[in-house]
Amino acid sequence: MSITTILILIALGVGSAIIGAIVGIGGGIIIVPTLIFLGEHAILHGITPQTAIGTSTVILISTGLSASIAYLKNKQADLKNAFIFMIGIIPGAIVGAYFSQFLTIHSFNLYFGMFLIFMSIILMVRNRFKPIKLFQNEAYTKTFTDKEGKVYHYSIAPIPAVIATFFVGCLTGLFGIGGGALMTPLMIIVFLMPPHIAVGTSMIMIFVSSLTGATSHIIQGHVMWGYAVILIIASIIGANIGVKVNKNIKSDTVVLLLRLILMALGVYLIIKSVMG
Repeated sequence: MSITTILILIALGVGSAIIGAIVGIGGGIIIVPTLIFLGEHAILHGITPQTAIGTSTVILISTGLSASIAYLKNKQADLKNAFIFMIGIIPGAIVGAYFSQFLTIHSFNLYFGMFLIFMSIILMVRNRFKPIKLFQNEAYTKTFTDKEGKVYHYSIAPIPAVIATFFVGCLTGLFGIGGGALMTPLMIIVFLMPPHIAVGTSMIMIFVSSLTGATSHIIQGHVMWGYAVILIIASIIGANIGVKVNKNIKSDTVVLLLRLILMALGVYLIIKSVMG
């Protein structure tokens, strides 16, 4: 492995983890398409959609764990509701990891791009949505005051939450994204969680779902361990930087960054699919 390749992997690991930890997406939506791009241009060898997804999933274990610990220390994560989400997301991740073997580069770029744009649009109009009573349960009501003094009240009904997170888990295993690209918007829009708490809780989900999905990908031989080791070390550094940055920015800024990143990546992947 050349010095240039190592430097590229370090930059990818640190950069994706910083962005992922700030907005609660884990960095998988950056790592996967980037690995595929580098593989297509012979900068990295042996990369397929399956190995990119499998390698990303392993990396997200370290990113999710380091960021989760930091967010829990800062009291920016809802551990109680995280356990409820885990019940659905774990089996979903296993199912999604199995079906990932049927993806081609073209289909991955198209479907993943459409998914990211959809989530970006949902975040854009999130304030127009009225609370969905099906997902609310007063017995689970919590209160949170952010750094601007804005008070949030939110509650989560366990059964609908488990069903919703099962489908999130399926997408997690299928695309190798850690679930954050969907979990963060879901918690903000459907469960009315404060953005900062949604990001912290999402990182716990990313850790758990990635741990589960990675097991399946390892069994299927989808992990490029040489690349993974470098990316893991770099992502741990980046995740801790991202947590510190998140703590010092406004909630609306977190949502704006998440929306812009999802839209930009979605458009890029669809164009890539069409041009390819």
